[in-house]
Amino acid sequence: MEQGLLQLWASTGLYNFTFGQVAMIVVGGLLIFLAIHKGFEPLLLIPIGFGGILANIPVAAIAGPDGLLGILYQAGIETGVFPLLIFMGVGAMTDFGPLLARPSLMILGAAAQFGIFFTLFGAIAMNLIPGIEFSMADAAAIAIIGGADGPTAIYVGSRLAPDLLGAIAVAAYSYMALVPIIQPPIMKLLTTEEERKTKMTQLRKVSKLERILFPLILLLVTLLLLPSATPLVGMLCFGNLLKESGVVDRLSNTAQNELINIVTIFLGLSVGSKLAADKFLSAETLGILLLGMVAFSIGTAAGLIMGKIMYRITGKSVNPLIGAAGVSAVPMAARVANKIGLQANPQNFLLMHAMGPNVAGVIGSAVAAGVLLAIVG
Repeated sequence: MEQGLLQLWASTGLYNFTFGQVAMIVVGGLLIFLAIHKGFEPLLLIPIGFGGILANIPVAAIAGPDGLLGILYQAGIETGVFPLLIFMGVGAMTDFGPLLARPSLMILGAAAQFGIFFTLFGAIAMNLIPGIEFSMADAAAIAIIGGADGPTAIYVGSRLAPDLLGAIAVAAYSYMALVPIIQPPIMKLLTTEEERKTKMTQLRKVSKLERILFPLILLLVTLLLLPSATPLVGMLCFGNLLKESGVVDRLSNTAQNELINIVTIFLGLSVGSKLAADKFLSAETLGILLLGMVAFSIGTAAGLIMGKIMYRITGKSVNPLIGAAGVSAVPMAARVANKIGLQANPQNFLLMHAMGPNVAGVIGSAVAAGVLLAIVG
């Protein structure tokens, strides 16, 4: 009887919990709190946070190779399938109208990718820290976090640094969700009150023909100049063509709703499974989180600086705030730019203008991923 009780006690969570597991369960709970109480990307943070809690339950092994989360991770993250399906859904939900109405705003999306390439060298420099060893492929996979595009970061990580994929995915999605906290201080630091008050003129109407041709031309240019980016760009273009064609509403609605929702649930739980204490609490993982923050901050700053340049060149007709939306966190970055603009001027509605560089950032991050894959891969 006593032996049986001892075996029962040894099988309980109370007996098997480690300090690291408890700490990571608290982190998972914090992510859920931010999602529910603060509204920070709940579609991402609730599955990631809950997956992190499940991954740190002792004995259950739900995040192991034979557990549910482990199987989802292998099937969708390691293969790169989930990111590509997400890109198709994003394409179906994206309106490229603001970008087509003012193509010059694509420069802002391109400028915001500077953080990716700056961080590439930062990751290599971290090799000077004892306990950290990043190869060029590792550095490239970490640098893509600066694009603030979770699916792209996962896709590149799965190709270049599978062993770091969990930490890269967690960092990318965490910073995407924390855009409302990270960006405003940088925006206010790099812009003046007068610049933030700038009102922009109404965008021109974009024809249906332009909307249909854009994804086809974008795909053609990509496959001719940077074929390594076509998996991501191709799925983005396919999803957008479903939307803009106007003849396959059932497919477009499925890509925008049921499909992307299902994949988001599985992807979030899979990413959360990599919050397991034994894998997450390491010098390399903490270094990746730090580099991700640096990459994202520099990308935001680069977009703002380019926005200030356009503000001067265009005779003060472009609000520099929309440059911060050049990172690929759609549509959160555009909403933040709009919010800061309204704080400076209650009549200043920047959302649609900010969506131009925001969707350009999606394309820019995919192109940057293609460049890294072509050079390093």
